Order: sequence, then C-alpha cells, then structure tokens
Amino acid sequence: MVNICCIGAGYVGGPSSAVIAYQCHDVNVTIVDLNQARIDAWNSDNLPIYEPGLEEIVFSRRGKNLFFSTDVDQAIIDADLIFVSVNTPTKKSGMGAGMAADLAYIETATRRIAQVATTSKVVIEKSTVPCRTAQSMRTILEANSNKDIRFDILSNPEFLAEGTAISDLTKPDRVLIGCLQTPEGFAAQKKLVDIYTRWIPQERVITMNLWSSELSKLAANALLAQRISSINALSAICEATGADVDEVAYACGTDSRIGPKFLKASVGFGGSCFQKDILNLVYLSEQLFLPEVAAYWKSVVTMNEYQKMRFTHRIVRTLFNTVTHKRIALLGFAFKKDTGDTRESAAITLCSYLIQEHARIAIYDPKVSAKQIKMDLTEPGVGTNEADVDKHVQVCESAYEACAGADALVICTEWDEFKMNQLDYQKIFDSMQKPAFIFDGRLILDGPKLREIGFRVETIGKSV
Repeated sequence: MVNICCIGAGYVGGPSSAVIAYQCHDVNVTIVDLNQARIDAWNSDNLPIYEPGLEEIVFSRRGKNLFFSTDVDQAIIDADLIFVSVNTPTKKSGMGAGMAADLAYIETATRRIAQVATTSKVVIEKSTVPCRTAQSMRTILEANSNKDIRFDILSNPEFLAEGTAISDLTKPDRVLIGCLQTPEGFAAQKKLVDIYTRWIPQERVITMNLWSSELSKLAANALLAQRISSINALSAICEATGADVDEVAYACGTDSRIGPKFLKASVGFGGSCFQKDILNLVYLSEQLFLPEVAAYWKSVVTMNEYQKMRFTHRIVRTLFNTVTHKRIALLGFAFKKDTGDTRESAAITLCSYLIQEHARIAIYDPKVSAKQIKMDLTEPGVGTNEADVDKHVQVCESAYEACAGADALVICTEWDEFKMNQLDYQKIFDSMQKPAFIFDGRLILDGPKLREIGFRVETIGKSV
C-alpha cells in the first residue's frame, strides 16, 4: 500500500490530497498541518474551506484512507511520497518586498522532512514557487541524505480554479510532473505518474524537467491574468466610445486563435494566485536582468489596479460627486463566485475607498463571514482601521437587507443568486432611495430591464 503525506491543509493541499484518496482507495493519504484549529475543522462536519463537491469527497473517505492530523513527524516517517503544499505569500519586507515569494514555509517543511525521515522519500513540490526553488529544496535534502536514505524531488504544480477545484482535479486539462533528467529522477516521476493515471488519461499527464514545470505554473497564471487586463483595458475604451464590451469580447472570442475564455470584463481580478504569481515573475525577470520583460508583466497588475479605481471613481462621480453618509449596498465580497476566498478581492479596494469617502457600506456575501470581512478591511496596507470599519460597515444576512434604504447597489461578485431570475429587483427598487442606482461590476444583470423598473444603471464596459 502506498502512503502519501501532504504537508499543508489549505486550499491546495486539502482538496488535492482528498481527491487522490477518493480516486485511489488503496492509497493512504494523510494531510498534516501544525494549525490544530484547521485540522479540527477538516475532521468536523464544517470543513474549513468551501468548494462545491468537496464535502462529498472528504466525508466518503475520511477515516478510511484519508486522514487529517497535526502529527507531522509520524506522517513523514510513514510516507513514500510527500507533497509540500504550504503557503508561499509575497514578502512584506526585506529584499524583494511586495514582489518576491516568501519561501520560509517551504524551507521549514523541507528541513523537517530531512531531519525526520528514516527511509528514502519522493518529495513533491506542490506549492506555487519561483523557478528553481526545487534547487534549494534539493540542496537541503541532499545535505541530509546518506547511503541508506535518498530524497528525489519532483515538481507537480496545481492548476485549480476556486469554485471549480473538484472538477479541475477529477477532470484536469493537464497534470505536470517535472523531475531531474536522471535515471533516479525518471523513476521517481513514474511513481507519481502511476498515481495520477488511475483516473486521468495518460496523454493528459505531461512529464518534463523540473524548471519547466515550475515556470509553467507562473506562466499560465500570468497569461490568464493578461487576458483579463486586456479586456478590462478595452472596457474603458468601450465606455468612452459607445461600444459594448460584451459584444467586442464575443467577436474576438469567436476567433479560434483567441477563444472566448477569460474575456469577461469586470471590476478586476483577485484571488491568491494571479497578482502574486505575476509579481513573482516580475521579480524573477528583474533578478535575471530583464527589465523590459519585468515592465511588461508589471503592466498587467497596473491595469488591474487602474480598473478597480476607475470603477470606484465612476460610482462617486455618478452619485453627484459625493458618497458621504450615503448607504451603498455591496453584493459580494469574495473575489469570485462559488468560493469564500477573499484574497485580493476587488471588493476590499472598493470598500477601503468608499470608507475614506465616508460612505455607509452594507455588505452581503453568501459565503464570507462578518469576521473575515472585518479582518480583510483592517489588514495592514488596506488603508482603513478597526474604528473606520465599525463606523462605516454593516454586514447583512441577505441582499434585501443590504439594499434596504440604499442609494446605490454595487455588484462585486458574480454569485448566481444575484442574477435577474434569482433576486426580485422590483422589491429592491421599492426599498431603495430615489434615484436608485445600480453599478454592475460583473456584467451579470440585464440593464434594459432594470431601467424599465426605474433603476439608473451603470455597467462596466458600456456607456449606457
């Protein structure tokens, strides 16, 4: 029986390892984390993260061949394959602050493996890391190996989109497995290939060298974010010229060379990956003395920040150039639908600006708690403090409660329950101040129908 250990019980480690256990009943999977509260949540009926389909998978295998524990050392000792799936946040201070990935958790996990292991292991880099991180891990592991213990290292980056993670894991476009181009490296690579091909077609499991695998993850996220910033840049032109960004996106997307995906204009991209990985790529380019390349990728992030501020300024400008003491209903706080993740959400930037403009903000999101919202709005660097948030922000239990008495309604997250066939917008209109404004930052509403009700509608990428 193969034993797998995953170090890190977060958004990547939890679902990824759970799916392996679900698909391979003869593989024992133990997910370990030093955070007792997180492990307790994984062992409870209320999982620490929301992802459609995740509960079914965890509940069906937990206690059989899927285990959650804080006993990191024992899991390392028992494992044949060890996934390292720890956080790699952007550095907040020191060299590379604001761009470079902080690899402290990666190094700590690697050193622990080296110290504790009593038999040979295949160590798999699952976290999103800068190119050639595996070299550092390899140096640490090899310095602690001997004739009886051998460590082989692989790169197996994740390509999960929050909200669709389970389908991304069960039916992926591809799985990348990078290894050192040595007989030992190829042998280690085959062990992981044999796991994935239990449920994934062989042709979708792509093998390559370590460095290509590491860079492919950063490149994929950079290219996806680039498409979003490109269509958002065009949305500004559409608003100024009378063109419709949805029509432009559709016209471009029908070109088979371009395709339709990630051509949906919005208030801006968020999430834990896009901005972090692009800035990582910017820092890598600078370290490789490629300033033009660094500037090119940095412009993707610059455009994203511009889009968020442009939308915010449009709200203030439309509301007669002041939002002081006005009630603004914010529908959605997660960075996208079908997830409770708020990291880098456009809603944080929007709220921070509106608080500084002394607006009263009523927020409703079906999956984000009041505690999380307050934590995000009081994070260092956001620009608001706890007193500001307590004074200006109300977290509501429903969209109707948020909109009652509001001067404006802002769609920040494209939750299905905010669509025209789910909410009673006549009821919302009747409960709002007049004139009643709607700002659609996700292109999910029917502007003409809302205008028939009486709303004044402002939509990203449309002048009317």
